[in-house]
Amino acid sequence: MVLSDVPRDRPAVIEAVDGPRAFRRRLMEMGLVPGTEVILRNVAPLGDPLEIEVRFGRLSIRRNEAAQIRVRP
Repeated sequence: MVLSDVPRDRPAVIEAVDGPRAFRRRLMEMGLVPGTEVILRNVAPLGDPLEIEVRFGRLSIRRNEAAQIRVRP
């Protein structure tokens, strides 16, 4: 399952971050590392971007970026 498919307000644990090396590094610097719990909090009216909660902070990422983050419920 990928982060963009997770239902709102349901916790999920990051398994892996895919994509180009620079992209993976940027997301991991923001705290999206394997083993971290994330919660999809909000979706913009047109479906992009997504607001996620990570380690007591909130981030907004694009749907195509969230599709490259594999999670488990």
